[in-house]
Amino acid sequence: MTDINISRELWDRLVRQIGIRIRGRFDAEDLLHAAYLRLEDYRQSHSVENISAFLVKTAVNIGVDTYRRERLTAKLKGEAILISENGPLQDEVLVFRNRLMRAKEGLAQLHPRTRQILLMHRLQKMKYREIALEIGISPSAVEKHVAKGTLFLTRWIEGW
Repeated sequence: MTDINISRELWDRLVRQIGIRIRGRFDAEDLLHAAYLRLEDYRQSHSVENISAFLVKTAVNIGVDTYRRERLTAKLKGEAILISENGPLQDEVLVFRNRLMRAKEGLAQLHPRTRQILLMHRLQKMKYREIALEIGISPSAVEKHVAKGTLFLTRWIEGW
């Protein structure tokens, strides 16, 4: 089905039409060539009545897709640079990991009820009153457990 006969004049006219539509963002001839290849594939299973219109429209669409992909890629690269510039250094990550491991060890040292109350308060953001109702103790007792656990963990991590 490669019976498409495109003269040099038609090719040049199509390149100019594409160039006008894409406003010089890309090489119009490259886009037309890519569109021509798509036309060849498309014609394997479909008929095309207006080959010139198909080529121009396809070339412009390829240009638009390329522009969007390049813009997205540039944005993602910019975000990656920001993340890498604002992110912690590797040695800082190691220090934080070690402190986290130390904190986990300290939590394991706490009395189970104190650990439970402290985690409910710190991780689940529960208020003393809510914890007291759930566990069945006074808000004052909850406050004492949180203070005791916090003090222990602060000292546990501090000297390390």
